[in-house]
Amino acid sequence: MTRNLVIIGAGMASGRAIEHLLDTAPDNWNITLFNAEPRGNYNRLMLSPVLAGEKTYEQIVTHDDAFYTDNGINCRFGEKVIAVDRARKVVVGEKGEVPYDKLVFGTGSNPFMIPLPGHDLPGVIPYRDLEDTERMMSLGARPGAKAVVIGGGLLGLEAAAGMAAQGVDVTVVHIMGHLMERQLDEAAGYLLKKSLEAKGIKVLCRANSKEILADDQGHARALLLDDGTELPCDLLVMAVGIRPNVKLAQEAGLAVGKGIHVDAQMVTSDPDILALGECVEFDGAIFGLVAPLYDQAKVLARTLAGEEAAFVNREVSTKLKVTGCDLFSAGDFAEGEGREDIVFRDPARGVYKRLVIEGDRLIGAVMYGDTADGAWFYSLIKDGSSIEEMRDTLIFGPAAQGGASADPLSAVAALPPDAEICGCNGVCKGTIVEAIQGGAPDLGAVRAKTKASASCGTCTGLVEQLLQVTLGDDYAAPTAQPMCGCTDLTHEDVRRLIKTKPLKSQEAVWQELGWKTRNGCHSCRPAVNFYLLADWPLEYRDDPQSRFVNERKHANIQKDGTFSVVPRMWGGVTTAGELRAIADAAEKYNAKTVKVTGGQRIDLLGIRGEDLPAIWADLNEAGLVSGHAYSKGLRTVKTCVGSDHCRFGTQDSTGLGIKLEKALWGSWTPHKVKLAVSGCPRNCAEATCKDVGVICVDSGYQVGVAGAAGMDLKETERLADVPTEQEAIDLTIAFVQLYRENAKYLDRPYKWVAKVGLDWVKEKVVTDRESRAALIERFELSQSIYRKDPWAEHAAKPAAYQPLADLTLEAAE
Repeated sequence: MTRNLVIIGAGMASGRAIEHLLDTAPDNWNITLFNAEPRGNYNRLMLSPVLAGEKTYEQIVTHDDAFYTDNGINCRFGEKVIAVDRARKVVVGEKGEVPYDKLVFGTGSNPFMIPLPGHDLPGVIPYRDLEDTERMMSLGARPGAKAVVIGGGLLGLEAAAGMAAQGVDVTVVHIMGHLMERQLDEAAGYLLKKSLEAKGIKVLCRANSKEILADDQGHARALLLDDGTELPCDLLVMAVGIRPNVKLAQEAGLAVGKGIHVDAQMVTSDPDILALGECVEFDGAIFGLVAPLYDQAKVLARTLAGEEAAFVNREVSTKLKVTGCDLFSAGDFAEGEGREDIVFRDPARGVYKRLVIEGDRLIGAVMYGDTADGAWFYSLIKDGSSIEEMRDTLIFGPAAQGGASADPLSAVAALPPDAEICGCNGVCKGTIVEAIQGGAPDLGAVRAKTKASASCGTCTGLVEQLLQVTLGDDYAAPTAQPMCGCTDLTHEDVRRLIKTKPLKSQEAVWQELGWKTRNGCHSCRPAVNFYLLADWPLEYRDDPQSRFVNERKHANIQKDGTFSVVPRMWGGVTTAGELRAIADAAEKYNAKTVKVTGGQRIDLLGIRGEDLPAIWADLNEAGLVSGHAYSKGLRTVKTCVGSDHCRFGTQDSTGLGIKLEKALWGSWTPHKVKLAVSGCPRNCAEATCKDVGVICVDSGYQVGVAGAAGMDLKETERLADVPTEQEAIDLTIAFVQLYRENAKYLDRPYKWVAKVGLDWVKEKVVTDRESRAALIERFELSQSIYRKDPWAEHAAKPAAYQPLADLTLEAAE
């Protein structure tokens, strides 16, 4: 007999409970799922990568529309539950009543808002759901935007890092002495603060908020601290904690304390109502981490299925990744009588480890920068076993306990079955091993069965080690991935075969290399198009339909469907006439925002697609050409004023930057390329974090390559020091051509150099002069064909410009 099950709340805990219930008793329940948000289950842990621009919302959805349809779940999304009538056993929603035989509360928690004066002003928000995330993301589109985040815990720091990644000026205000004081000790908190400040985030600890000030329109404009400091802001985010959402349960007459009271079977004071997640209280404890929530989901599903199960509130560890910083903490790491600390510091690598020992037991651990052994330390804390025999080597982890010849896989082999491997999805070692032994022979199969490593990916290495330990000789090490489902060949295979066969058209690639599809797909076609273009510039003609949408539109599409227009300014230098033309175009075509970019250019945002040919006709008439701000090619060459104006300048950095930009512009590359030239070691043009950066010194030019300043932060590696400007130009051109000819499509230069090695690059570009000359010659050949302004033709013939609706390859970068 099918019974009615109503679930209130589509959070991560209830989503996992539905999965378990469908696995155990799929035909026993007619499920109705209410959610106040206008959407179903998604991974809230991944909101911070969405905020930072690393993921899209679609990529963090855990249950899509097809899941609910296929399993016959009645979705009431965007509908609040008004009341629960326990006497009639009905849930009263905004759009009607639904009867239940069993009811599940998964109402989660509410963000706590400090009742400061002004806390209810427009512009003051929590950080809790997708709408909050989108509010913060939209702030990044406003030039010079400022944000203040109250709260130096995990949520607050994720909010700060995400907005900083969007270009927002962010200040974190924290009342305690160091960040994340619940998870970290002072030393680790200091390292985290230092790392955040290096990323441009201001951090104020021991700062007490007094009042949120309003502007003349009644919008939050600043946070006032009790010492009189005003912190201006366009948006103020409160991330100071959560409170279980118990209002609906309380109004229904359920037993409620800090949360909804449940027993070990997740049953409330009403035997027909269960609860789980952040809204519950069990044995005086409430829950905020995902691991116990997933344990509760499993118990709740078994209870509904009539099976015996009991929730146990286990001690949990915390493994976090905040803005690229690896953190781990477990147990009790507070100072105390009779406790001993073992501390390891490696300032050069930014590594800190602290173990807290009481008697002969490990009771706490804090790790920063290197958390690989966290699970092993956590198992020692939980087991309470004696560490006396390994006290002297304990800090060095499990590998040090077996001597120098210890098996490198010993750490993962030594973990107990209940050791948590995947924190995002609450998957323990035993579950993964069972999946492997049950026929999951590789990482993809383990992900499909258990969800381990399917979210943030930081546990991928541990899962692969478990595969190796469990399968032994039957384990097949991961091999290079094919380009896509159209072929079994890797990017490297395809590049090699295009050169050696030789293959000079897409049709030749599809035919000769045995492509499984007729014309490739959105993933392989852009790559093949670039490889052919780079290797056979005389014989092959660029295929616009094999390019990403931005490259086909010659503009960057924005989230509202409009475009950005970025004219090229050679070396960041412009004239009064060019500025007038840009201002006139911005006014004529209703640019929503006019912004100075990080590459010293002016960006006109909010231009309609149908106006692109016309605006470029006007800009071309003023002598302005495309800045290729959308391209896999040279974007900008950033410069300082150099010796012409600056008293510290040693060389003409602006002149060199202009020469480099004019030599390289219009060149297609595997990914975007950015350059900079600084006139002295003070490095005002930030040349040491570019794909190619030149530092001018008294003796000449220091040429560096393979820097990065995006999701990864990496200093350039020194390619060579040369005495003349022309040699600096030649080295740069040769390096770019070597990158064009050898890199995997969509690999930035720093990733490519890491694969091939800087020594090999130096040999081809610096040491072997014949190789350098040949690279420059091949680059110039390609430039003679492809260096042109794409808008010159379209502006002259607007009717020939292809509208977005006609484009067929809608791949995303």
